[in-house]
Amino acid sequence: MNDRSALEKLGIAVFEEIQEFSFVKDRVALIPYLFAKQKKILPIEERASGVVVAMADPFDFEAISELRLVLKKPVTVVFSPLAIIESAIERCYHQKEEETKRLFSELDKKEKGSDSESLEDYDLLEQSSENPVIRMVHTLMVDAIQQGSSDIHFEPTEEGLSIRYRIDGMLQQKHVPPREYQSQILTRLKVMAKMDIAEHRLPQDGRIKLRYGGREIDFRVSTLPIVHGERIVIRILDKGNVVLGLDRIGMGEYHIKEFRKLIDRPEGIVLVTGPTGSGKTTTLYSAISEINEPDLNIITVEDPVEYKISGISQMNVNPRIDLTFAKGLRHILRQDPDVIMIGEIRDRETAEIAIQASLTGHLVFSTLHTNDAPSALTRLADMGIEPYLLASSIVGVVAQRLVRRICASCKMSYVPSDEELKELGISRESLIGGVLHRGSGCPSCFETGYKGRFALYELMTVSSKMKAQVLKSQDAEELRKVALSQGMRSLFENGVEWVLEGSTTGAEVLRVTRMGEERE
Repeated sequence: MNDRSALEKLGIAVFEEIQEFSFVKDRVALIPYLFAKQKKILPIEERASGVVVAMADPFDFEAISELRLVLKKPVTVVFSPLAIIESAIERCYHQKEEETKRLFSELDKKEKGSDSESLEDYDLLEQSSENPVIRMVHTLMVDAIQQGSSDIHFEPTEEGLSIRYRIDGMLQQKHVPPREYQSQILTRLKVMAKMDIAEHRLPQDGRIKLRYGGREIDFRVSTLPIVHGERIVIRILDKGNVVLGLDRIGMGEYHIKEFRKLIDRPEGIVLVTGPTGSGKTTTLYSAISEINEPDLNIITVEDPVEYKISGISQMNVNPRIDLTFAKGLRHILRQDPDVIMIGEIRDRETAEIAIQASLTGHLVFSTLHTNDAPSALTRLADMGIEPYLLASSIVGVVAQRLVRRICASCKMSYVPSDEELKELGISRESLIGGVLHRGSGCPSCFETGYKGRFALYELMTVSSKMKAQVLKSQDAEELRKVALSQGMRSLFENGVEWVLEGSTTGAEVLRVTRMGEERE
């Protein structure tokens, strides 16, 4: 009986939005997480008459009775849709950084108890264990997820265990737990990742799969023996934060239009280049999601498969059993594919098979590690690929970098100096309102002035003139000159456009594109 008019006739208010109420906004958790989660119930505001409580089922009188006992105050029930309640519960139970620090400072010396918890598929927010080390590791993971971290670094040093988060591409020092817990924390992480805890001399790789407020999150764990112990880095793959679609990953209208022309081709190779962590895989996933239709057979070979996409066959490479990119690609070609995605072209063998696939009627997507788009052709030539094969198979190359976005909460305008404008190569007349923008720093962005990231793009189409240049010379500088003369916008130029638009800063663009030294 959740019809709005019927509820209102019974005197039960209907709230379609509860995120901005005082308790939810300030993240005040008055009741245990498990109770809120199971009963779909959340206090949202305190008034003189009692506590206002949002419920997905306002007729669950047993839950209301239990809540009165817990709060020891009168309760006023309002109705909110289930999805709104669940979203508010997750936000309300987010922990703040100070709470994480407080946990470390309050830890007292206890013997390590037996760990009988299931390490697969339990919710981090429930944190029912009394073991201080288990609580500490869970709290760190929750804290890192809530701050939008992509990686957690555990590094033993002379002073103790340094814990850093990579947020928006930048490492930030966060915690230094009590020294006596160092080995226990590292051991706990290895146990969770199903590693050999007795092996300290060799690097190891593992994986942890957990839930966080109902979301499924993968943690890829890597250990490395160093002078002061074992260094552990955890890569956080939060499927709930995956944004796919060319119009949702930050591409401007010009790049979307040109890139769609490339991915709509029936055959050829489209390459995405950039350093590790620049969002290449997300761009490829967005491209194949864009063309994913029932009449297309799309198969990928990746190392590893980061995110599963419905309707697409995805395969992991496995060097332990000699399943390499090249071998996997050979077998994929026997599966009658229309579109193939290769996680990375690392060697000549993989490159040659990819080229043969493109020349026999397949559209192939892959990545390379190069500084810009024209250098991709140079890299393939260095691998030993014949120029005529490059000219015949490569249809386009996209280079990209991730830049930090100015924090919306502390964004402010300022008048740039002549020196800054000269460094960016822009005139004062081109400024919108005569100003640029930057973040002043606030709690929302942890005083950095930036929150979130988006990509800069450089798209090179292999035109007939570019093919002629490839056959003549594969020198990166010569290729770049031809590409620019054909209308390619460089990463730096794309970055300056976003600076003028007010999305990022000149300093951030110069840091990421590394072109400041080349400009006079």
